Amino acid sequence: MGNADTSEDLKCYMLLVAIIFHYHGLDEEEKVILDKKASEKNAFEELNWAYDFIAEDYMTSFERAKIYLKKAKNSLDKSKRLRYINDTWVSNGEKGYITEMEATAMLKLAKDWDVDKELISMVQQLA
Repeated sequence: MGNADTSEDLKCYMLLVAIIFHYHGLDEEEKVILDKKASEKNAFEELNWAYDFIAEDYMTSFERAKIYLKKAKNSLDKSKRLRYINDTWVSNGEKGYITEMEATAMLKLAKDWDVDKELISMVQQLA
């Protein structure tokens, strides 16, 4: 459980960001941000995996992602989980706004990962 991002770790990260960006339907600006994130982490394979995961059944994709990410929690140390969810929050804000539904979804995922209090604290510092 080191600090380096494994392919499995990056699957969690890209799914986390992608599922939030798909919450209202992925728009072009969000796709650009997702591509940038994948480029920064050299994670295009993992991003494509996340797109396939979501496309498998769009209507159930959030609940399926929630289950997948909750199972993956044990393989990610707490600092990495917090970094991933915080980066998802910041990335989502890059489009200029975060909807209440997106914020609620991120908080639900953060709670599943036992980092909700830390995320709320970090978000309050950004405000």
